[in-house]
Amino acid sequence: MNPIGRVRALVPHKFYDRDPRRVGRELLGKVLVREENGKLVAARVVEVEAYLGSDDPAAHAAAGRTPRNQVLFGPPGRAYVYFIYGNHYCLNVSCHPEGVAGGVLFRALEPLEGIAAMTRARGITLRRDRDLRLLTSGPGRLAQAFGVTRTRDNDKDLTQADSDLRIEEDGFRVGKILVTPRIGIVKAAELPLRYLIAGNPFVSGPARLRRSQG
Repeated sequence: MNPIGRVRALVPHKFYDRDPRRVGRELLGKVLVREENGKLVAARVVEVEAYLGSDDPAAHAAAGRTPRNQVLFGPPGRAYVYFIYGNHYCLNVSCHPEGVAGGVLFRALEPLEGIAAMTRARGITLRRDRDLRLLTSGPGRLAQAFGVTRTRDNDKDLTQADSDLRIEEDGFRVGKILVTPRIGIVKAAELPLRYLIAGNPFVSGPARLRRSQG
């Protein structure tokens, strides 16, 4: 696994106040952190997808502002959580200035800290090191590993030190970034808005998609 840095700093509010395509690329290598009862669960962001707002047919914001998606129109740097397929949650972060919709979906993480807690949250047994991929490879898996739910986390500010769910940076340097079409959707699936760290074993999707380049 990629080592975690000794010192981490919060990713500031202004980082998210930009086009989701830029935010998505630059989120790679950052660290998602859950703090609970003084204990940390942390994992590095290795795969994301950008959603562009009201002009993007695949984005929830395409339907206009609703009670369900209003976080996407709110301040940048907030958690947008939704329930999908009747069985799992997905975690996003809002982008753009307030009033303009946009967001980035977290698709895969590389576990760094709190692996035992992630394993319990996922309700699985790890028998080999390569089984670590089962913890956070895929949006539903990572949300479960971090205990993300809509009730608990929707509209949570990910830029605050006192937030129990936040995004930090530790100076990790990302090498090559691969760009592919988004996956797992039907509308506007051809758009090259999926970003992943090349060669990282924790990214999601079939092998051919983990190797694709845009």
